[in-house]
Amino acid sequence: MSLSPRETAEKAARTRFMVMNFARVGGLALVLIGIVLARSAPHLSAQWIAGAVMAVLGLLEFFFLPAIIAKRFKALDRANDHRRR
Repeated sequence: MSLSPRETAEKAARTRFMVMNFARVGGLALVLIGIVLARSAPHLSAQWIAGAVMAVLGLLEFFFLPAIIAKRFKALDRANDHRRR
């Protein structure tokens, strides 16, 4: 059974919402793991530096990756709309 255009759009929106939230949760997990690594090591050791880098990358992922993903989705929508015409 095929889905109506509205059901197809809703399914795509749900999937995109989940992808963006998984990116946020992944970034948050990276921040927390980085903090745990940095807190459990002496200052400026290799483990501390790795933890700090992970925490910063996790923050960047948390704040910026969902926006980048949304831009890609919008570009994909525009390309699909252009092909349909």
